[in-house]
Amino acid sequence: MPAYFIAFLMACSPTTNIFAAEPTTLVPAGATQKTLVLRDINPTIDAWSAVNMMSDPKGTLSLEQVIASQSQFAQPKTSANTLGLRKDVVWIRIPLAVSSASDGLWVLDIDYAVLNNIDVYLTQNNQQVQHSLLGNMQAYSKRPITSRSHALGLKLKPNTDYTLYLRVKTVGAMIVPISLSKPSSFHSRALNEQMLQGLMTGLALCLLIYSIAQWFSLGEHLFLKYAILLTGSLMFSLLQFGVGAQYVWTDNVWMELHAGGLSALIAACGSFLFIEQALAGRDRNRYFGVMMKGGACLTMIFAGLYSFDMIDIHIVTAIISTLGMTPALMGMPGAIARARRGDTVGGYFLSAWVVYFVTTAILIGVIKGSIPANFWTLHSFQFGATFDMLVFMRVLGLRTKAMHTEAQIATRERDTLHSMAHTDPLTGLPNRRGLNTTLTNLLPHASPENILAVYMLDLDGFKQVNDQYGHDIGDELLVAVAQRLQANLRSVDLVSRLGGDEFVVMSMGVNNVQQAHDLGKKLLDAFSAPFKLREQICSVGLTIGYALAPQDGHDAISLLKRADAAMYSGKQSGKHCLRRGEASEGLT
Repeated sequence: MPAYFIAFLMACSPTTNIFAAEPTTLVPAGATQKTLVLRDINPTIDAWSAVNMMSDPKGTLSLEQVIASQSQFAQPKTSANTLGLRKDVVWIRIPLAVSSASDGLWVLDIDYAVLNNIDVYLTQNNQQVQHSLLGNMQAYSKRPITSRSHALGLKLKPNTDYTLYLRVKTVGAMIVPISLSKPSSFHSRALNEQMLQGLMTGLALCLLIYSIAQWFSLGEHLFLKYAILLTGSLMFSLLQFGVGAQYVWTDNVWMELHAGGLSALIAACGSFLFIEQALAGRDRNRYFGVMMKGGACLTMIFAGLYSFDMIDIHIVTAIISTLGMTPALMGMPGAIARARRGDTVGGYFLSAWVVYFVTTAILIGVIKGSIPANFWTLHSFQFGATFDMLVFMRVLGLRTKAMHTEAQIATRERDTLHSMAHTDPLTGLPNRRGLNTTLTNLLPHASPENILAVYMLDLDGFKQVNDQYGHDIGDELLVAVAQRLQANLRSVDLVSRLGGDEFVVMSMGVNNVQQAHDLGKKLLDAFSAPFKLREQICSVGLTIGYALAPQDGHDAISLLKRADAAMYSGKQSGKHCLRRGEASEGLT
């Protein structure tokens, strides 16, 4: 389950949700507010230590009224770079002192991409000298600096004092990591973050493409469900870190407003479907599948309604707060049961959920103002979600391995059944069914230059051996007969047992009639020597009747009948002989 349901509620949605915090407590400003001294030798300066703030509950105050209300500003008591969850408009004041050794070129950077509206006022001696609009509600192409974060270039005069006023209005968490940097330092930091987001986004895209390709090639729906889950996670990261507005939906304010809600709903849908199938088994409640599929359908219906603005963000917030945790909570008993019996899938799910809850708790702390906003806390969510996606990919790998193992078992079982149906269990030779299959396949290739010879063999004296020594010796003799026949034939020739003491030999690629006769004679001669069994020495002979294709027939039935008739004729004429059943003799 991806770690962003609660994040969506608190970071990208109105503060009228179940996690809303009390208004931020202010510490009265001292006699003198700290001034941020800008020196070029310090290329990046965190501005939080110099931040004072004032609430504007109605959002109606002008810059002149704010300047006239200096006594209302106070230090925030929240952790660094976060003001928590707030419903009001907030004014932030930062006094600046530009060193005489500075060239005056600085970049103001507010590195939290989902802040909606930020008015930046630069004043000198309580007079406005610069005003700019920032925030994700501004078209990307109209930003003062087209960067992932909200940035603004400042041209300041050396050895001069200024005051920055920021009017911040947003429907989500008021996280304000404010810094002032030299242009080179700003670009260096921006490049590092771009590299990180490129790696994280590239990894997510690779996983997404791989899962879709596997779904197409294997037809396994679990890969598609993983892709849905991953799509929601990827969309959320693109929004949260500003990459979406920068590259994917540039200048599309609709996406900035809707991407958070849609990503959470899509991810919830994927979680329902993925967890339902991945944890399928005897451990789950019989209604588990129905409830999980129902939850997925509900989230997609709400996503469609939200896309067409038929429901607002408050309803989406209520839906996600209700359904967001359901897949993990419902799947946890099954995962625990699997882990207890040593199934690694259960262990992987539990580890993913532990990381989910830890990273969610960190981000909730940042959003509510109790944990400082810095690189690690702001990215913990993204790192946790990436870990979850890799763990779930491992689950997919185990599922694919299991599918492959099941396919191998099914193939072996099929081959075993096929072998049992086409093989004589005593000698391991093909039986009548196996003979007919092979003969039917070979006949189309028979020609006068490529003769197929079919020999029908019957043992002479086998019944006496069987009656005298018993069935065990008889069976051992039949096995020895099969081995001797194979020893006197080519590897491409086929020996089969029809039953009792009847065998059939097929030889493909005989050049002429004489060669076919010689092969039969060779088989007769091979039975001149007795058989040395474990307890007895036995002698049996052969009577052979044979037919040739295409000379004596073109189908399996007629060839076998002619060979059998010739063999029967030889039996009646004194046994231990070789007879050909030619087509000219006809069949009775």
